[in-house]
Amino acid sequence: MRALIIAAVIALSGCTSMNPINWITPHKMEIQQGNYVTEDAVAKLKPGMTRSQVRFLLGTPLLTDSFHNNRWDYPYQDSKQGKLVDKKLLTVFFEGDTMVRVEGTAQPAERAILPLDASAPAKQAPEAPKQ
Repeated sequence: MRALIIAAVIALSGCTSMNPINWITPHKMEIQQGNYVTEDAVAKLKPGMTRSQVRFLLGTPLLTDSFHNNRWDYPYQDSKQGKLVDKKLLTVFFEGDTMVRVEGTAQPAERAILPLDASAPAKQAPEAPKQ
């Protein structure tokens, strides 16, 4: 009986789907790297803004190249289970201290921002019950 069990284990160990070593895999966590810049933040950028205004809206750029002082790069990548899921690059160009243009793609807005309807009546707080 032992010889039969040993023969079965040896025969099945060659099968990759039946190999118990492949059943146990290490945990691969989600890794987000770079600047998470949303479309609504990019929509607020206007040509002629200063570097400090752009930094206030988008945050400090991950890459500032000393050889290309007129551009800031905001890269972003997302990995899940060890595989690259999303990769984006947003580049802001300057002339002197003022922003000229923006190229690349940003992350979608986290939630839709609806404009306030000025024609809608204001809601009043409920009155306290009278005693």
